[in-house]
Formats: sequence, structure tokens, C-alpha cells
Amino acid sequence: MLLIPAIDLRDGRCVRLLQGRFDAETVYSNEPSAVLDQYVALGANLVHVVDLDGAREGSQGNARAIADLAGSRRAALQVGGGVRTRDTVRRLLDVGVTRAVVGSTAVSQPDEVASWLREFGPEAIVIAFDIRLDDAGVPRLTTHGWERQTATSLWDAIAGFVPQGLRHVLCTDVARDGAMTGPNVDLYREAASRFPAIAWQASGGVRDVEDLRTLAASGAAAAISGRALLEGRMQREELEPFLRNA
Repeated sequence: MLLIPAIDLRDGRCVRLLQGRFDAETVYSNEPSAVLDQYVALGANLVHVVDLDGAREGSQGNARAIADLAGSRRAALQVGGGVRTRDTVRRLLDVGVTRAVVGSTAVSQPDEVASWLREFGPEAIVIAFDIRLDDAGVPRLTTHGWERQTATSLWDAIAGFVPQGLRHVLCTDVARDGAMTGPNVDLYREAASRFPAIAWQASGGVRDVEDLRTLAASGAAAAISGRALLEGRMQREELEPFLRNA
């Protein structure tokens, strides 16, 4: 399993939100490039970048910072947040981003996003499904920076994209994100069991290396971590099995 470090951008700064709440922000750095350097030094070869302003407003307000990070070629980037049009996907790929991460639009316009999978190829698109568990334990999708809840289940959403060649899915349990309570391992175990051909990226709640080991055993192909890395909760030596350049 691959560890993918995360950089969340808001107003050009590297931040983390608690459970997606914009009023619960911690600023970690005013220099995203320095954070990327930190991850590359650990041995990361793929970094996950989120434009939080784009996720909330569709503004692509961090486009310059993202272009600078991608242009440096220090690591491959997958970038999401406000990716709602074909032109945005093309622009990201053109500035050197390896994969565009599509979230809310995959829920609201699945046919359109299916056409992007066909046009750009399954290796260039990650579909991000953010979920909250309902009272029955069914994962239901949220959209627009986690501020809108839907009745669509994760399983139904995935099934609609599988015939289009979907390969990469980033799934975040919103209740776990930034809370340092541990990942929802049961969710990823069920996801890998239902759709074994999907390369599942687990996001939300990773605290330490033991969480990474547990996720690897669940069948997840990758795990995304931001806060635990930014706060130095995991050391380079213990991360080596999960960072291919380490």
C-alpha cells in the first residue's frame, strides 16, 4: 500500500480542516512548496493536493500555487477541489498534474464525468467520494466541500462508473477527517470486497503507522495522510514500507 501525503490549500496556505469545517482551520505553513519539499524528503513520489477554495466555491483560487507545485516536477500530483468542468481537467493536466480528482460533479453529472474517463483515460482521473454513514451504517455521499448530504450510496455511485473503466477512487469518511480517531477500516474492507478491481485510496483519520498497516490489510491500495505527517506523528524509518521512493 502506498502512502500519499496531503497538502490542503486555502488562500495559498497549507491548512487542515476538522471534518471539513471551514471554521475549524489549522494553518501549517504559508509556503506549500516547503511542505512539498518535506514530503519529497520523506520519499513520497505522489502527493495529494486539495484546493479548498475551489471545493467550496468552484473558484480555482489556488491555481497559481498548484501550477507552481506541479511545474517543479519534484513529485507527481493528484489535484482536486472544484474540478467541475472538462476544461479544468485539461488545464490541470496541461500544467503537469498527473491525475485530476473529481468530486461533486461525479455525483451531480455522472454522464459528463464518464466522458472524461473515456477521453483522458482511467489513469488521469480519480473520482473522490466523500461519505457519511447513515443510521443503518450505509455510506451516503456528500458534496460541495462536505456541506451537502445526498441519498446516494457509495456502492450505487461506484457501480455506475465501473463500465466506463473507473480505476482510482478516493473515499473519505468525513467524520474521521482531521479528527485523529483512526480510519474507518471496515468501510475500506467492504469497498475492496465489493469492487476488487478499484484501487481504493483511503482518507480520513490516519494517526500512525499502525493505522497504515491496518489499512493495507483491509485491501486499500493507498492511504492519504495530512495532519499526522504535518505534526510529525510518523517517522521516516517506519514509513519506508509505504513510500516507494524512501
